[in-house]
Amino acid sequence: MNDPAQAASYRPDTPIAELAGWIGDPVRAAAFPETTLRWRNDRAARDVGLDGLSDTDWVRHFARFDPLPGNLPEPLALRYHGHQFRVYNPEIGDGRGFLFAQMRDRAGRLMDLGTKGSGTTPWSRRGDGRLTLKGAVREMLATEMLEALGVNTSRTFSVIETGEELERGDEPSPTRSAVLTRLSHGHIRIGTFQRLLALEEAEHMTALIEYCLTQFPGPPPPEDAPGGDQPAVRLMHLVVERMADLAASYMVAGFVHGVLNTDNMNISGESFDYGPWRFLPRWEPGFTAAYFDHAGLYAFGRQPEALHWNCGQLAVALRLVCEAPPLIAALERFGSLYMEAVGRRWCWRMGVKSRGSERDGALVAASEQAMRASGDTPDAFFHGHRGGRDAEGSLADALSDYEASDLAHPYWSETPETMVIEEVERIWSAIERDDDWQPLVEKVAAIRRMGEAHGSPPRPAGH
Repeated sequence: MNDPAQAASYRPDTPIAELAGWIGDPVRAAAFPETTLRWRNDRAARDVGLDGLSDTDWVRHFARFDPLPGNLPEPLALRYHGHQFRVYNPEIGDGRGFLFAQMRDRAGRLMDLGTKGSGTTPWSRRGDGRLTLKGAVREMLATEMLEALGVNTSRTFSVIETGEELERGDEPSPTRSAVLTRLSHGHIRIGTFQRLLALEEAEHMTALIEYCLTQFPGPPPPEDAPGGDQPAVRLMHLVVERMADLAASYMVAGFVHGVLNTDNMNISGESFDYGPWRFLPRWEPGFTAAYFDHAGLYAFGRQPEALHWNCGQLAVALRLVCEAPPLIAALERFGSLYMEAVGRRWCWRMGVKSRGSERDGALVAASEQAMRASGDTPDAFFHGHRGGRDAEGSLADALSDYEASDLAHPYWSETPETMVIEEVERIWSAIERDDDWQPLVEKVAAIRRMGEAHGSPPRPAGH
């Protein structure tokens, strides 16, 4: 095994340690009866210098959670509050996961390795702290598809089956268990700030703002932004830019996250924590992912509204250390930033070059009309009209004089990849019935090939 401490690109860096006394609780991972490695994301591991780990050491670090060299000596279960379906809950935090390690990637960004299903913590309430194997496979498929479609997402780093039988009310039980590790650009949530407001910890709020501005830097506010020199206002502008772009990326991907609570909103604008997600089977704004979302609060077409509302909760929290008007001014940028991001990302996925907000907006409207009329999945629509090909009627008019990108990649003459629920169930069925992982391996390879065909995605806003 190549010791990652000796690898040139493995650069442990743990700035969270400065906040550890009040942002989290030291915990231990569960002692699992089995540790069978099912997935290691060597593409992601290369970015942080951990691809040289042997399978034995991979399991030691990501199932037994022995500390990585020079990294956090013990995991931290992070503390936060949050609005869950718009109901405030002060009794949450990392209930079945923890922050395991921090390091720099090849671009110099701070990256976190966090877990899901690693055992109970002080915030588990009545939960068992575990994750089903199906839940791990589903998160892996979501992150791979979203990354290929240009969404700023966490990456599923590791999945290890743990040999326990879990009882769950929403799937056949007992079911197999796993522990998942994800690679993310931070784990500071809007709910982290909400907790500090509730406890009136102004000093910690100031420290957390500085941490976020230092570790997740971005462009300054517009020159005419009121209070633009104040740290809280600077952070608010960055988060609004990031969340508007994240909302746009969901819509262009045809993706429904399902649980857009404030404790699931990463301050870096990175999407993470995938539970009842879905990709659209057709272009339907009212389509929901969570069976318990009876009111459609987080339906596909309401996701921009949900992220805007969550940004508003950050503004409320930041009032602990800042006056309201400059925070409101930042929040009011969301709508225009969102529309610009939708146009930019729509053109990228369709394979044409942007012609500015007004023209791009007309293209989006014509595309939506065409999708509703045809009943196509977004995957089929974007694939079939890549580069403006085969457009008719108002869609053809909207695409006139758009410059097309290269269609040389053979993917564009093949059947489009999709991740609708039937495809997810097909892959899981092979694992559950026959312990056959080959369909999953083949699907990941196909998704990554699709990502290559699309080319470099738009750069996430606010960074």
